[in-house]
Amino acid sequence: MGSITDVAVIGAGPYGLSLAAYLRARGADIRVFGFPMQTWREAMPVGMKLKSEGFASNISDPDGAFPLGVFCREKNIPYADTNLLVSLETFISYGEAFQERFVPDLDQKKVVSVDIAPQGFDLRLESGEAVAVRRVVIASGIRSFAYYPPELSGLPKELLSHSADFGDAAHLARREVAVIGAGASAADVAALLRLRGARVTIITRRPGIRFQSPLGERSLLDKIRAPMTALGPGWKSFLCVKGPLLFHAMPESFRVDVVRRYLGPAPAWYARQDVEGHVPYILQSQVIKAEDTGQRARLTLRHADGSIREITADHIVAATGYRVDTRKLTFLSGRIAAGLARADGAPVLSRNFESTVPGLYFVGTSAANSFGPMLRFVHGTGFASRRTANHIALMIRRGAFVSVPKPRNSAGIEAPRQ
Repeated sequence: MGSITDVAVIGAGPYGLSLAAYLRARGADIRVFGFPMQTWREAMPVGMKLKSEGFASNISDPDGAFPLGVFCREKNIPYADTNLLVSLETFISYGEAFQERFVPDLDQKKVVSVDIAPQGFDLRLESGEAVAVRRVVIASGIRSFAYYPPELSGLPKELLSHSADFGDAAHLARREVAVIGAGASAADVAALLRLRGARVTIITRRPGIRFQSPLGERSLLDKIRAPMTALGPGWKSFLCVKGPLLFHAMPESFRVDVVRRYLGPAPAWYARQDVEGHVPYILQSQVIKAEDTGQRARLTLRHADGSIREITADHIVAATGYRVDTRKLTFLSGRIAAGLARADGAPVLSRNFESTVPGLYFVGTSAANSFGPMLRFVHGTGFASRRTANHIALMIRRGAFVSVPKPRNSAGIEAPRQ
């Protein structure tokens, strides 16, 4: 048998890169697979600005030596902790610089399969290379979890895309497009499409589009009533940032409900000027049917008063968010899938981010149902990386062996052996 690596990290976005930096600082033998900032480069609308403030957009490293502000000063890019928008381009460049500094040996290869093996796990790369590792961390981002409402299932891919599929939107220039959703993705995509000369309509079940307000200057009373956090102002956000382990101790039903409801659809304040008054809304309307008419899509809508309406468009964009479901991670083997307990689709994790498959860890959005909404944001890289790296380093020092898990059913209950 060839050499066995301590840890494989799958994913080279903020969470994968941050964790790699922490693991390397703790002396672990690691390999990191993926393409730097791929989701941010490929799945975000061109020209987008981050909703998070500058101070909340740091990719964590063990010494806190390379926050976003340091990168911006090095590159002569204007920066402020608050009240100065961070562009998508700046953040991608920051992530790439972080990778070059902390993970210079990144394997820019796609992992096509992960399976349980006697030493831990076997990975297979797109190139055909086989890699033996003792532990695996999944930090693969959100693109696999793009959610399409079932009512849109009647549309072919030529007429339907997700807001995660965009980029520069040149393929929809000067076409008639219906965007379904009321959140940041819907507004960002609508603004970009309008810039490309498309005729855009936003459709939402909500009574209106709730744009965020700019942070602005805050009085002492404002700070007491709603303390500022990396997730925004408010005591709920304060608890989410300060108490991820307390959140982990809460009942599963409570955790799932909080993550589902927390910070509902709300486009950033700066998107208002590009959308409101320029893009028509169809409010309080639910899509109940979608059909392919040949070259266009036809949507049947039910309004809040019960009336029915049909509209047609050249293309439909589902700006309908993401729902974590480990079954969509098709590179995980059937044996791994059978051993994973899930909570509302997300993996059930220990206090150290380890799943019910020993030696398999999840960080990032996949961990939000276990540790709270903070794990959906870049700010969560610090907590996730410290805790996961510390636990893995401890297991390596102890020489702990990874055992093969018992299969579990969809509810996470161990299945009887045949």
